Amino acid sequence: MSDERSEPDRVESRAHLLPEETAVGSDDPEAQAEAILTESDAREDRNVAPDTLLEQRTSDQTVAPSEPPD
Repeated sequence: MSDERSEPDRVESRAHLLPEETAVGSDDPEAQAEAILTESDAREDRNVAPDTLLEQRTSDQTVAPSEPPD
């Protein structure tokens, strides 16, 4: 796991639903968060070529906003 927070802290933090998740709802936000983090960790841990540089960026660093913030 690349995040330095404890697993329960990561799950609790991710369990806060994003706006699009709130719109459709969630029966169990913590279980959903665990599944999302497990999948994310698996993608991050996959083997890559030795000379490959894996960048970790937040979405605001990778996507230009389509409209100005409110």
